[in-house]
Amino acid sequence: MIGLCLQFFTTMVQKDSYITIGAPGYAESQARGSKFIAYAYPLKSKEDFKEQLALVKKLQPKASHYCFAYRLGTDGNEFRVSDAGEPSGTAGRPVLNQIDSKGLTDINIVVVRYFGGTLLGIPGLIDAYKTAASFVLQCTPVLKKLVETTYRIECDYLNMNEVLNLLKQNNCSVIEIENSLFARIVSGIPVSQEQYLVDQLHRFRHLKATRVDPNR
Repeated sequence: MIGLCLQFFTTMVQKDSYITIGAPGYAESQARGSKFIAYAYPLKSKEDFKEQLALVKKLQPKASHYCFAYRLGTDGNEFRVSDAGEPSGTAGRPVLNQIDSKGLTDINIVVVRYFGGTLLGIPGLIDAYKTAASFVLQCTPVLKKLVETTYRIECDYLNMNEVLNLLKQNNCSVIEIENSLFARIVSGIPVSQEQYLVDQLHRFRHLKATRVDPNR
């Protein structure tokens, strides 16, 4: 298990891109009378996770267990699992293993269980939660994203269209645009092209590009 996590982390930090899901997913499965409902969500922060878990509990208020696993960050080094009352290691960890088997990050999977009256035992529980997570990942779109550094760009309004064209032609994401006497653009610049693009931006007169913390 430790080897799997280390392998995943090593793979992530060596790349300038990462794999995540592009939309929420939903799947159901059953095991000896118990019903398992899996929800997959794109994840950006711990606050998002809390909201997603609360939503699932609202959607399924009579469930006996709300187990989950998430992995967060472009480097994939932040994760959390919960068995939510199931025997230790039988729910959250199997779900996380399914996430890691596909090399995903920025994803949260919550598996809800409705107890069917028959005990599944340790192997049965592990297989049931693994299956539920596998099913939801099979019907959830996966996409590749570039690892980006966020910049705040201030430039002359007359140059804004040229700046935007430069960013879009180089696969930068445009997060925010503010029009005033000076244009202000918040953009995600791929780390693989960061130095090149910053140099290109500074060729514009009266332009200032400042690296910022996207969480602030």
